[in-house]
Amino acid sequence: MIISRTPYRVSFFGGGTDYPAWYKENGGQVLSTTIDKFLYISCRYLPPFFEHRLRLVYSRIESCQRAQELTHPTARETLRFLNIDSDLEIHYDGDLPSRSGVGSSSAFTVGLLHALYTHIGETSTPKKLASESIHIEQNIVGEQVGSQDQVSAAHGGLNRIQFLPDGRIMVDPIPAERSRIDALETQLMLFYTGIKRTAANVANTYVSNVVRRQNQLRKMHTMVDDAFNILTGSSDLNDFGRLLHEGWMEKRSLSSQVSNPYVDDIYSNARSAGALGGKLTGAGGGGMLLLYVPLDKQEKIKSRLSKLIHVPIRFHPSGSQIIFQDEDQRYRDGEKFRTSQPVSFVELREIDF
Repeated sequence: MIISRTPYRVSFFGGGTDYPAWYKENGGQVLSTTIDKFLYISCRYLPPFFEHRLRLVYSRIESCQRAQELTHPTARETLRFLNIDSDLEIHYDGDLPSRSGVGSSSAFTVGLLHALYTHIGETSTPKKLASESIHIEQNIVGEQVGSQDQVSAAHGGLNRIQFLPDGRIMVDPIPAERSRIDALETQLMLFYTGIKRTAANVANTYVSNVVRRQNQLRKMHTMVDDAFNILTGSSDLNDFGRLLHEGWMEKRSLSSQVSNPYVDDIYSNARSAGALGGKLTGAGGGGMLLLYVPLDKQEKIKSRLSKLIHVPIRFHPSGSQIIFQDEDQRYRDGEKFRTSQPVSFVELREIDF
């Protein structure tokens, strides 16, 4: 049995500039952090006592003979990428809902890759997990997704992540004083809007024609530098919250699908109750709403948004980790059984003695 634990992320600035269609021409960067909410993947060698040779458990249960029969595209293509075809049972569990804007899809890819590499006895690094997850999602599955989520999930921490036109990705931890990071952490509040959406569908509305949105994307790129300077300097930390508001206004202008009247109403209520700024944490459309709220205003925010689920968060310094590994690896090679082939099944009938 192998269990991987992969953190979700909250993106502050630069989202949209991490799509290859943009950064391969212009460069991109984001400022984001992983949080103390996780996605878990467990996998084990499947003993030959079942009619199926592969079982995947998520919101559905898929039992089949070969990886190519799976309908879950990321799981199917990740298994095929590693040339793993059968003899596995894989379970997915998460602390937060899927399609909620915290990078859950990419955390799944990174966590699955990490668990599978460990299962087959191969080492992996954060750089390898990130680059291969990006390749699987963007090039093999063909999803319209950016590149920041995979990097955050693999590396972990509060970082400025730069995407260079030549394809290189630079991950730089924010060199701010610990007290300043702690102060930022305590003034962030996360709420679940209850709206599930697929990030790729929202992103398609503005990534497909980035030229028309270059002014907004350039401003969003610059805001990463502004936020970096706020965190590493000595100015009023509340400027970070005000910058979040400015960034959200730019993000909303990318597409009519980024927000909606329901989200706008929630955000307006939060601002009137004392939030200095905020944003939806992913591509937009719904999911989690992040707010920057001074400590003396937080109880009022909780009261004003009492119909929403408040999700307390803390920053988490680590990326995907293997948190459990059964030392008895003979199961992986089928050595505890005389055959690696599935047994023959017969129908049991009542027998009179």
